[in-house]
Amino acid sequence: QARLVESGGDSVQAGGSLRLSCVGIPYTDGSMMGWFRQVPGKKRLGVAAIVYGERTTYYDDAVKGRFTISQDSADNTVYLQMNNLKPEDSAMYYCGASRRKSGMFALQFGMYDSWGRGTQVTVSS
Repeated sequence: QARLVESGGDSVQAGGSLRLSCVGIPYTDGSMMGWFRQVPGKKRLGVAAIVYGERTTYYDDAVKGRFTISQDSADNTVYLQMNNLKPEDSAMYYCGASRRKSGMFALQFGMYDSWGRGTQVTVSS
């Protein structure tokens, strides 16, 4: 199974920014990469996704306008730039990889077949 590795999580104050990175992307162009987040006791929810190689992006309404997902094909890395962070953004953030692409299901947990171990983001008020 592919091994994705996330990094960049930290503790910041509200209004601050962080950039998360995900390396170890296993699939070629036309696949999807997504960023999800999870708090204890809750489901893992999609916040952003990108069709790798095509750069088509998808965002959850809660982060639209604040988060940006991007890719660097040369470095085989996907990023999540998070600006104007809010306390409700606090969560463990996971990177997921999918062999398939689907706009309708881009932020659905079941679309993804490989996961990293997560990186913690904590936003204080």
